[in-house]
Amino acid sequence: MNTTTIDNQTGQEVVPASALDGVRRGRIFAFLVDYLIVMLLCIPAAIIVFVLGIPTLGLAWGLFPFLIPAIAIAYVAITMGGEAQATIGMRMNGLRVNKLGGGRVDPFLAGMHHLLFLVIQTFGVLLPLLITFFSSKKRLLHDILLGTYVTRS
Repeated sequence: MNTTTIDNQTGQEVVPASALDGVRRGRIFAFLVDYLIVMLLCIPAAIIVFVLGIPTLGLAWGLFPFLIPAIAIAYVAITMGGEAQATIGMRMNGLRVNKLGGGRVDPFLAGMHHLLFLVIQTFGVLLPLLITFFSSKKRLLHDILLGTYVTRS
């Protein structure tokens, strides 16, 4: 469902205000749901890494620091890059991700979306959240850098 039109004077994509209602709040709840799912997916992966560490004399245990980010990026790439264009948490909150100018978000872009989110979070949570109050379409910093935005589905 494409809820956008193109402004003839500016050539900019126009998103109706109704499509952006509650997006910030929905993204927060979606984040919490998605990270609960990621943590649940990490349990069997952690068991596998632990068991693999025994015959490798602990070498496989070096994968533990990368386990959560790798599973989170894979989860977002598969779900957000899929048919629904949304993670499970986003679907539960009635959200979907869109590319500026139309088109679908592919799994690579979805994975990059989450990777960039993780990188930005290393600089603090406040900056990306403040930007959403000043950006068009209530976009976060990683949305702006990748040319995406989130709307109600």
